Amino acid sequence: MRTTIGKSRVLSIAAFSLLFAYLLSFLFEGRVMYGLMAHFGANAPLVVTLAMVSHLAGLFSCGYFVKSPGAVRKALLAYVSLCALGSVPFFFPPGPLWLVSGIVCGFVAGCAVAAWGYFFKTLSTKAERLRTCADCLAGTYILLSVVNLTSSRVSPFIGLSLSMLCLLGGALCAWRLPLQPNEQWTSKTRTKLTGDLKKPLFALCGFILILTINSGLMYQAVDPAFAQLSWLTSWYTELPYIAALLIVRRLSLRTGRTPRSTLLYAGLGLLVLSFLAFMLTSRSVSAYLIVGTLMVFAFGIFDLFWWSILGEMLDFTDNPVKLFGAGLSANVLGVLLGRFMGEGFAAMKLSSANITVTALVVICVALAILPPLNRQLVLLLKSHAYLTAYSELPDKGRQKAITAIQPLDPLTERESEVLGLILEGKSNKVIAAESFVTENTIKTHVKSIFSKYGVASRAELISLLLRNQIRYT
Repeated sequence: MRTTIGKSRVLSIAAFSLLFAYLLSFLFEGRVMYGLMAHFGANAPLVVTLAMVSHLAGLFSCGYFVKSPGAVRKALLAYVSLCALGSVPFFFPPGPLWLVSGIVCGFVAGCAVAAWGYFFKTLSTKAERLRTCADCLAGTYILLSVVNLTSSRVSPFIGLSLSMLCLLGGALCAWRLPLQPNEQWTSKTRTKLTGDLKKPLFALCGFILILTINSGLMYQAVDPAFAQLSWLTSWYTELPYIAALLIVRRLSLRTGRTPRSTLLYAGLGLLVLSFLAFMLTSRSVSAYLIVGTLMVFAFGIFDLFWWSILGEMLDFTDNPVKLFGAGLSANVLGVLLGRFMGEGFAAMKLSSANITVTALVVICVALAILPPLNRQLVLLLKSHAYLTAYSELPDKGRQKAITAIQPLDPLTERESEVLGLILEGKSNKVIAAESFVTENTIKTHVKSIFSKYGVASRAELISLLLRNQIRYT
């Protein structure tokens, strides 16, 4: 059974890598798309922009109508069939079909990427999620580098053909992935830790947004500065990214854990160094290798961080498509905002140095929100593990777990009842319904409980009370 799941996990990684390589090489600001524009002597930024906007819409909305494994497969098949058909007009000179195809293909591509969240959750255990992320992204960028090099050095039409082959190969892999056809998902997240899930998810999305905007700004400065080295930039960019993924993956395998906060600070440090190197060095090959390596390596670390966090958060929801799509939406929104800001700076005729300084300010903002973000995420993930263990304890063990740490002031009888329901993973709304009181009344009790235990959130309360619950099993 375990071998079968392992094979399915590998198949899901292959499916994602192939399907995502098509998206990044072509639709999503891909070099194949820009190569086709250059070949036809056309400038069609509206096609790229609308494809990205529709992709964002597909990611964000997919979870609202894909609520079963059967719907996941339909979303993937729609992606493959419509994108294969929608790619054909790009073999011919630009016209209205370019715009229509970009919008339709972008939307179904967003739905397909979000839908893959189901396989990410079901075919990878919690311990495997980071490795699955690394394998998927590394596989995607290896394929991407081949398609990009072909497009820039041979022909954009051959590059588009290779992208379409990736699309079809991904379809074959996706078709063989196992489903649970009778399973249905609710449209809402599970009761367990619902209130606490929203805050870390919003914080994570904000962090993704800031870093992605920063990457967009940095590329607006770096790419034009090294435009004369297109023979190098067309293939080298993906290599440091892949190296970062594989190194972190290897580190997690060797140590059995991933020191996320350390890696993030290391990534931020590398990014700052890349900015300084860009501002202080010439525009030579060696300068590009230094700047590009530092910058792209850092982006690889960042992407693996938030992808793996999203992967762990999938355990908190009945609808993985909705959660996964929401997280990736922040990334696409950041790309769009970075693009618009970069174009605005270009219109204002700002120098690359000014753009770099602006990006450095964005990094300082990221540094400011990193500690509270990391704390919220760690508390959330630990609390989930504690609640799972708590649910398996006998009544006597549960009582011992609660009384092991005494509050600053004794709880009232009603507060003790509410505390027990909190430790069952129930939200304020559910507790209010079961207690036949208003939600505001429960919020008052919860606030009092937090005060008596000296905590500020459910996650902190659960971690405080249950971190040593194993001794009572």
